[in-house]
Amino acid sequence: QVQLVESGGGLVQAGGSLTLSCAASGSIFSINNMSWFRQARGTQRELVAVITSGGSTNYVDSVKGRFTISRDNAKNTAYLQMNSLKPEDTAVYYCNVEIRSRLGMVSFYWGQGTEVTVSS
Repeated sequence: QVQLVESGGGLVQAGGSLTLSCAASGSIFSINNMSWFRQARGTQRELVAVITSGGSTNYVDSVKGRFTISRDNAKNTAYLQMNSLKPEDTAVYYCNVEIRSRLGMVSFYWGQGTEVTVSS
């Protein structure tokens, strides 16, 4: 059993910053990719950023230069530092984690979502 707990969302003015956290716990042997997705009202969920186990990162074009994804492997935690926030960043943000169990099975888990609202 694996649990993901997200935190850090909230209301911020345009131009402000927020940092999201996603902590994984439970039956974890290793963690491969850790990703952040977001879903604005009435739209499909989109991939925002991903970080591999080796630390390589990739971002959707709309957040490049403003968002930074990172991870603390000792804490099984991923972070999303969001700077220069825009109203169009308003969404529910979800983490997604690829976990290998001690039995060798690989599964993907979703966090519960944390809401980010950027006011203009």
